[in-house]
Amino acid sequence: MGEKTLKGHDLARGERLQVMLDGAELAALDDFRFANRMPSRAAAVRELLRRGLSASGPRSAPGARSQAYGVVARASEDGA
Repeated sequence: MGEKTLKGHDLARGERLQVMLDGAELAALDDFRFANRMPSRAAAVRELLRRGLSASGPRSAPGARSQAYGVVARASEDGA
């Protein structure tokens, strides 16, 4: 038996993915969501994943640490 929403409806998606974001990353996600009039953060994440998966090539070198894949540029990365 699958998971249910708070209203008791069956979830169409069966897998959960937990992602930790810092304040700047969450603000960037929310800005994208509201600018594109998306109904939820989850919808915004799915749209960004769709766009990212259609783009070509990784941004960081193979074997890079998780920190190298941040959403927004840090002051040390953008020269500020």
